[in-house]
Amino acid sequence: MSLIKGWCPDAWHPMGAGDGLLVRVRPIMGRIDGAQLAGLCEAALAYGNGLIDLTSRANLQIRGVSEQGWELLIGRLIALRLVHPDPVMEARRALLVAPDWEAGDDTACIAAQWADRLAEFPDLPAKVGFAIDAGPAPLLTGKAGDFRIEPGAQGGLILRAAGRLTGVAVTRSDAVDALLAVAHWFVASGGHEAGRMVRHKAALPDWAQGDVAAATPVLPLRPGRHALGFIYGVPFGQIDAATLAELAPYSVRLTPWRMLIVEGAEGRAIDGLLHDPADPLLRVDACPGQPSCPQASVETRALAREVAPYVTGRLHVSGCAKGCARSAPAALCLTGREGRYDLARHAKAGGPPQRVGMTHSDILAHLGVTDAACL
Repeated sequence: MSLIKGWCPDAWHPMGAGDGLLVRVRPIMGRIDGAQLAGLCEAALAYGNGLIDLTSRANLQIRGVSEQGWELLIGRLIALRLVHPDPVMEARRALLVAPDWEAGDDTACIAAQWADRLAEFPDLPAKVGFAIDAGPAPLLTGKAGDFRIEPGAQGGLILRAAGRLTGVAVTRSDAVDALLAVAHWFVASGGHEAGRMVRHKAALPDWAQGDVAAATPVLPLRPGRHALGFIYGVPFGQIDAATLAELAPYSVRLTPWRMLIVEGAEGRAIDGLLHDPADPLLRVDACPGQPSCPQASVETRALAREVAPYVTGRLHVSGCAKGCARSAPAALCLTGREGRYDLARHAKAGGPPQRVGMTHSDILAHLGVTDAACL
């Protein structure tokens, strides 16, 4: 076992946190069937602290795993077919798919071909990933994906590299060939030094320099009824294993919006999950904070719950200036620093603050929580 200190651990390379090891699980096609879900929840309780994160890359992270329990957990996850037995292959399974795929459609078929040819891909930097978003309109715009397959503005599919506004036309049958070629180009042209495609300054190969714009994206999914079943929100992207296990009669799809599509479910209320599309917690990003993260100097999620109804727009509460829960600006951003909070508007964590050194009570007073005034 080797510990990872960056943003993208995997099952074979867990990341240390204040509550133990984080072990990331990347289900195939972002889907977990009922038996796998029950087994994963049992494993999270047996070898972790029972808390599970749903990440912005539509992965799961089992929290609070001890070094002694890690090996047993890995064996269980391999048996459940949730982790590849080869650490090299597991490291390459950084794939985000549009979660509303249906069997036999372009997204499902291209993703299956990608998985079948995993051994042909080069080893890439840990944060580099692929996105397959081949439905009628892009659903994953703005979500992680250094190399993307998505619909073009005039129909058909395109391959587009992160940081480029346009892409090159591809087909369902040659899309994975194109992904392979651009991945090998990335490595050969110094991509490891850049770390991500958006930071890579090398010119794309001639064949990949297309001028086809992506189609207009559709709005992200929201809690409520869906053609596949029912969508639940996961507050702060964290759920306890006992709550998640209540969904084990169903197959579940993970999404990058910290929501779960529960196939065939009718949408009964479940404590710990959000079913109202207007719930203010859906507009909140908050990292674990103290005491779960050693980098955090403040508590985050209890404060976020308290003030979310009084904030218009996106709220980000970050335990430190790293801003792990959200990299984009938020309407209101509270950043922990030396045990207090800095407040900024329309800013990222650690951005120039309008107010510094605020206490919990200061923030409540500033937002008018006591008289329910809206920011």
